[in-house]
Amino acid sequence: MNKTTLGIVSGLIATAIWGAMYVVSKAIMETIPPFTLLTSRLILGSLTLLIIAIFQRKKLRVSKNTFWQIFGVGFIGYGISLGFQFVGTHLSTAANGALVTSATPTFVLIFAALILKEKITKKRLLALGIASLGVIAVIDPRSTQLDSTLFWGNISLVAAALTWALYSVLVRKTTQDVNVLVFSLIAFVGGIPTSITASAYEISHQGLGEITLGIIAGILFLGIIATALAMYLWNTAFALLDASLASLTFFAQPVVGTILGAIFLGEIITPLFLFGGLLIGIGLIIASREENGI
Repeated sequence: MNKTTLGIVSGLIATAIWGAMYVVSKAIMETIPPFTLLTSRLILGSLTLLIIAIFQRKKLRVSKNTFWQIFGVGFIGYGISLGFQFVGTHLSTAANGALVTSATPTFVLIFAALILKEKITKKRLLALGIASLGVIAVIDPRSTQLDSTLFWGNISLVAAALTWALYSVLVRKTTQDVNVLVFSLIAFVGGIPTSITASAYEISHQGLGEITLGIIAGILFLGIIATALAMYLWNTAFALLDASLASLTFFAQPVVGTILGAIFLGEIITPLFLFGGLLIGIGLIIASREENGI
């Protein structure tokens, strides 16, 4: 498996896991508030990667400057971006969230040009355009709402998409000199101060529901699989690929979510969805062929 294929597969698996994550998250957040759940995810993710690093005998020591640089990138991704995502989802709608955050690859393209000096080529624009049309078809924007009461929620979702794009591009820049596993571990730690502060506020005002074995199993899945594994794979994709190509794998998320909705919730898969999935695949193929110089 060459570098391009490995990067694309890593990104697709990460976003596929996140597509499945929302089913579990929705059930658990009826018992545990969102920022408290995020804190548990980041702590579990950090411990999981630490254990793996110890077993693999990875060199965990980095310079003080590098540590704080990675910490800052993690603060943007896991402290700020995911915070905006939670607030936006709470104040807006799930359909709006899916549509607005699908703009992330566009923001990645812009940040990659500004920060990494990646060229915005005609093929990359074509790939992004085709894949974007595909995700719009999958999501079906007719289900979104632009009600004025949702304004701040929608603004928060835009901020989430912007900051996640910035985080992802900074991953590409930072992992050129740091092992991805070590980077991911430190980045998780960077998100904990914000999440734990918000968590303390949540618990003092809302409390916690009954913690059952099912809830514990769900937390373990979110912390180990949806955080440690998926975030590591997402960071790997950006370490291996140009940011503009790696970001296109983000479009797999609504596809997986829709398929799972059909399997577990009886939702109908329409011809429009199939057409959208085809367009997303075409966009990825165009971008990957350019990456390989074809």
